Amino acid sequence: MTLDALKDRYTVYKQLMRMDKPIGTLLLLWPTLWGLWIAGNGKPDAVVVLIFVLGTFLMRSAGCVINDYADRHYDMHVERTSQRPFARGAVTEREALWLALALAIISFLLILPLNRLTWLMSVPAVFVAASYPFTKRFFPMPQAYLGIAFSFGIPMAFAALTNQVPALAWLLLLANAFWTVAYDTAYAMADKPDDLKIGIKTSAITFGDHDVTGIMLCHAVFILMMAGIGWQLALGWPFFAALAICLLLIAKQYREIRTRDRKLCFKAFLDNNQVGAVLMGGIVLSYLLK
Repeated sequence: MTLDALKDRYTVYKQLMRMDKPIGTLLLLWPTLWGLWIAGNGKPDAVVVLIFVLGTFLMRSAGCVINDYADRHYDMHVERTSQRPFARGAVTEREALWLALALAIISFLLILPLNRLTWLMSVPAVFVAASYPFTKRFFPMPQAYLGIAFSFGIPMAFAALTNQVPALAWLLLLANAFWTVAYDTAYAMADKPDDLKIGIKTSAITFGDHDVTGIMLCHAVFILMMAGIGWQLALGWPFFAALAICLLLIAKQYREIRTRDRKLCFKAFLDNNQVGAVLMGGIVLSYLLK
């Protein structure tokens, strides 16, 4: 294979893995870091944190490859995805499946130094991540399923650091699942006309005219649950100050999504990275000041 051909494959695989669009990795990483800091009582093992950061990138990349494989007959009909590798015929099905398998294997190798419970928890995590793209064919709320996939790093973090998965981990998973439904419904609102045309199911379609209300209710449940978790853990004022800032950021998103403008809905989705980062800052500062 020539150098030019290798460069071309690298470019195509990079697009399949969304390396040029890190927002998904960040939205997956923030709750994983919340879980690591809480499970580690503010002092998580640095090696475990590094393993989870790398694993998050690899699993999100593998999920993107599987997603494009699942949507290979649909993406060319959606304006935003019409230039993805499958949509423009730049990659074969076999290539994509081998790439996803390689990423999943490397991810598993990463967690080998961790305990047995973490290995066991990785099995449902991989299953949910790999099966999510196919739920858009039949499940009216695939964003809820994605919420589980994007939250599984939390119980895995507790498993890795404490060798158990307490009720607190599942509460944190549930809170994050509501947040995921909120921001991914905003994302789905940007694609709503195309999704209706090709028959894809999303929460934005299921909510119908109440899509904005549904998003804000999910945000509200997320904030309330995080406040309860912060109170239970006796986190300090930085955490609750961070929650207040998150409320302001979500209020800004409301002004964007209520217009139902496709570009503003997508911007609101992207802005959730700020929510995750602010909340992480609040958690870290709270433990530092304890």
